[in-house]
Amino acid sequence: MQSSSVFVPDVSVILPCAGSATRFSAPYSKELHCLAPGVTVLDRSLEAVVELTKSGLNVRLVVVFGPHKMDTVKYLARYAETFQMVFVYQNESSEPDLDGAIRCALPMTRGPVALVLPDIVVSGGDSAGSLLAALRDTEVTGWGVVAAEERDPSVLRQMGALAVVDEDGALTVGAATDKPADPAAYNAYWGMVAAAEKEAHRLPDVVGKGVDSPLAGAAAHLVAGIVNYNTPAG
Repeated sequence: MQSSSVFVPDVSVILPCAGSATRFSAPYSKELHCLAPGVTVLDRSLEAVVELTKSGLNVRLVVVFGPHKMDTVKYLARYAETFQMVFVYQNESSEPDLDGAIRCALPMTRGPVALVLPDIVVSGGDSAGSLLAALRDTEVTGWGVVAAEERDPSVLRQMGALAVVDEDGALTVGAATDKPADPAAYNAYWGMVAAAEKEAHRLPDVVGKGVDSPLAGAAAHLVAGIVNYNTPAG
């Protein structure tokens, strides 16, 4: 982190934590579910973001929260020396759902922007540096995604589905949509998304309904696995 009193981020990361998690059915926020002693889902979700700071980047973490998420706000204090953290309140009446959370956060971002969900964990030996790789690709393609291969229609219907194609050894997204009714054309789903600064205004469309996804043409980085913690069992 810079020693100067003025912090200029190299990259911003949006962390939407205002969801109600009705499917999780636990008396605590799902991102605080314990996976190991002293390690929560949130810690695992942020591993690739921590890796950005280890690479020398100054990271601004924009946390979107609601009145029911003060436990998460308090927990994030452990990262006060790692990121510059900005907290943005999501007004559900004017900006509902995940796309609304992203819109609330965007005015506080600077530089390329990554979307990291607090209940999504990427895994595998290549997972730590995957977000950094996706951000580097935004310099060329404007967009980068961290994704996992998947053919199960029931999984693809619940996720941000991608049709990943191999073009001369480079993996790119041929088509993308959020929670498709018919997932037959898709073979993967994303866990993290990165956008160049000039493209970041379109991040809400990644999860929006009835809009074209901006992820077509994005560079894709495949990891061994992505877990969506919708229930305490994972």
